[in-house]
Amino acid sequence: MKILTTALLIMTALATSPLQANEPKLYSIPLQDIDGKPTSLKAYAGKVLLAVNVASKCGNTPQYSTLQAAYEKYKDKGLVVVGLPSNDFGGQEPGTNQEVKEFCSNTYKISFPMMDKMHVKGPEQHPLYAELTGPKAAFPGDVKWNFGKFLIDREGKVIARFEPAVKPDAPEVTAAIEAALAKK
Repeated sequence: MKILTTALLIMTALATSPLQANEPKLYSIPLQDIDGKPTSLKAYAGKVLLAVNVASKCGNTPQYSTLQAAYEKYKDKGLVVVGLPSNDFGGQEPGTNQEVKEFCSNTYKISFPMMDKMHVKGPEQHPLYAELTGPKAAFPGDVKWNFGKFLIDREGKVIARFEPAVKPDAPEVTAAIEAALAKK
């Protein structure tokens, strides 16, 4: 009984520690990776994140190439591209997670983290997108189509948003990524 009480006291202290109290909300939202394993953006704390809703059968799908190129170019400096598959726009991501993973691997040699398919809009909107696009968000408003991009700094704050037509290698995206990476 004494061990259980001690364990509960330790867990309570950890749960109310200042580190967790000040943790960015984006880090606390539960996710699953594309293989179904529980995770969250906290796994990338201290990194710059480019979170992108992706789809395999979209006119913007070739952006996978430039997303992968940006990841390779900047990953050693602290950039992580996070792919967030969604079938919300024109049914352009109809496959299973396994099919999405195989498509990304075989067609675009994607090595950046991919998450479980999720809804980015509508009544089943994932809590991550509710936080990214809600009324209190840094850049509120619904995602308009596949390949909308959110740049998140090392502290877990959204610092830029790019519409789907803006390619990952566009000067404004590159400049924002480099500026975020320069801040330590």
